[in-house]
Amino acid sequence: MASSPAVLMRLVASAYTVAEKAGTIVQKVLQSGELGIVEKTGANDLQTLADRLAQKSICASLSKSFPKVTIIGEEELPAEDVEEELLETGHNSLILQKSCPDQYASLKEEELVVWVDPLDGTKEYTEAARVFYSPVYIQKAEQPYRAPYRLLDHVTVLIGIAYQGTAIAGVINQPFYNYQMGAGASLGRTLWGVLGLGAFGFQLQEVPDGKRIITTTRSHSNKLVIDAVQAMEPHDVIRVGGAGNKIIQLVEGKASAYVFASPGCKKWDTCAPEAILHAVGGKLTDMHGNAYRYDANVKHMNSAGVLATLRNHEYYSSRVPQAVLQALPSD
Repeated sequence: MASSPAVLMRLVASAYTVAEKAGTIVQKVLQSGELGIVEKTGANDLQTLADRLAQKSICASLSKSFPKVTIIGEEELPAEDVEEELLETGHNSLILQKSCPDQYASLKEEELVVWVDPLDGTKEYTEAARVFYSPVYIQKAEQPYRAPYRLLDHVTVLIGIAYQGTAIAGVINQPFYNYQMGAGASLGRTLWGVLGLGAFGFQLQEVPDGKRIITTTRSHSNKLVIDAVQAMEPHDVIRVGGAGNKIIQLVEGKASAYVFASPGCKKWDTCAPEAILHAVGGKLTDMHGNAYRYDANVKHMNSAGVLATLRNHEYYSSRVPQAVLQALPSD
């Protein structure tokens, strides 16, 4: 008689379908044109109806199936009943067929912490929506790849899973993937990974040898960020939104390093992307080269910035200016 799947694999399989459900919510809210935008701490820190509904869906769905798991979401939402239509109790059967790495095979629910960003790239999401529903905006059918569609590529749903402070598994849903195919195309994809097992849902690629392409923030830059990026002596710099999107750039060979020398990212931004990146041999640290911890009781802010690479992490870490390191004390 076959043994039942390990708790970790059941949680990842559920997180996969839950993230897909959240991605569908994100799509539908945009299509409705009623985003319900509120400012949290300012114009660059927004929350939409999609953030709220997606987080309710993710947290309630996972809590229903895994009541002993600690779940930490980005949005501070009031405790309230969740509509049945927001619940997702399914799982991805292909994930359940994979063997759990031995070191995680006997983990219990109560040992796991889930970090949730229901909509990473909210600023880009709202900017795209404003253009979509502007009375003067006209989209040419033969140019579906043009703005504002390209901003929607930055949007992701992130569900990260940690054990003993380490990100060990992650799911990233990209709701608007395939947007360039135009009207009628099937939108969205889901990437996932587990340390010791690998990462799936994308084609792993690397930047050509000798090329240094840096991906960094599109909307939260400052002198420290600029100085750190320039210190890498890049051949090119890609400025995009969303931590999840930037890690996708690394694993798909569009960028060599993600450099963000500033506070701003939080644990729910980096847990899932870090797990997927580490599952394919990459590395995510603060600007000092120190790992972040994802225990339930840690502070949420990644105070010392983010440095992530698919390869050659030591090279990029060694080039961070001393002035940047002094300005960003490590936790």
